[in-house]
Amino acid sequence: MANDTETVRVQYFSPDGQRQRDLSVDDIGSILRAQKGVLWVDFAETPPEYARPILEDLFGLHPLAVEDALEEKHTAKVDDWGEYLCLVFKAVALEEDQDPELRLLELDCFLMPRCLVTYQARRGATVDRCWDTIRADSLLLERGAPYLLYQLLDRLMDDYMATLDALDGQADAIEDQLFAKPTEALLEEIFGLKRTLLRLRKSLGAQREVLSKLTRSNYAVIDRADVLYYRDIYDHLVRLHDIADTMRELAGSALDMYLSVVNNRMNDVMKTLTVITTLFMPLSFLVGFFGMNFFQPSATMPAWTGTVSFGLTVGAMVVMPLLMFWWMRRRGLI
Repeated sequence: MANDTETVRVQYFSPDGQRQRDLSVDDIGSILRAQKGVLWVDFAETPPEYARPILEDLFGLHPLAVEDALEEKHTAKVDDWGEYLCLVFKAVALEEDQDPELRLLELDCFLMPRCLVTYQARRGATVDRCWDTIRADSLLLERGAPYLLYQLLDRLMDDYMATLDALDGQADAIEDQLFAKPTEALLEEIFGLKRTLLRLRKSLGAQREVLSKLTRSNYAVIDRADVLYYRDIYDHLVRLHDIADTMRELAGSALDMYLSVVNNRMNDVMKTLTVITTLFMPLSFLVGFFGMNFFQPSATMPAWTGTVSFGLTVGAMVVMPLLMFWWMRRRGLI
């Protein structure tokens, strides 16, 4: 298991234009006291007992806000604490090892005018990609903490779009199998897709409300110039929410289509059985009437039990089903 200090990453862009990365926790205090530059601190799977004193003592965050971040039991939200904002987002990951399963990872953010603090109880690829981008391009960090949060959310939206694309491919595969082989496993897959899309839709809806507040409320830590970036994220969320809603309706249509295909196949089976029963109905009548007493009759009836009668009966048993089949084909019943 990694050391606690290895799960805390620090990047800093100083006012003189120099970028400092891979700093230690001890450097955070001096940077905060200077109140200059832009700082990003990321807690990636940091044990709560180690992260709590850093968040409360070094950053001066309220214990209730820190407790909310460490619990990882919240939906997307934004809390205004005056000097900083506490935000909760949901990063998305689609596991495709065997059965596709949607994983929503909580991402807690503390936004200050010159500092962004992110906390991940379970490390996700979204923050890692954004971290690598900031490391490669110092100008992104120079533009301030609110813009840094925008960069993080923009990559979060990219992950949601990629997840929806993967689910759309899964829906197309389901539709291809509906007419070829509608099995119970396919039915379970349809229900799983509906549940996944429902969770995704709820997550997008909650985060849409958060971005709506960021674009319409006057928060002290967000400049008016940065509000435009959050409006862009809000537009992405609206579009993603509509796509997820449409795909959920398509999944419902796939379920109806599955039931229709199964019912049609059941009708075909019943039709075949009906045809077989109808074709053999004259035979059943003849067998029941004569009792097949040709070889050992219980009474002397040479006219009914002779060779001629036997031949006529067998001939009727062969010809009558053929006539019934021809008549049903002529009427379009089969």
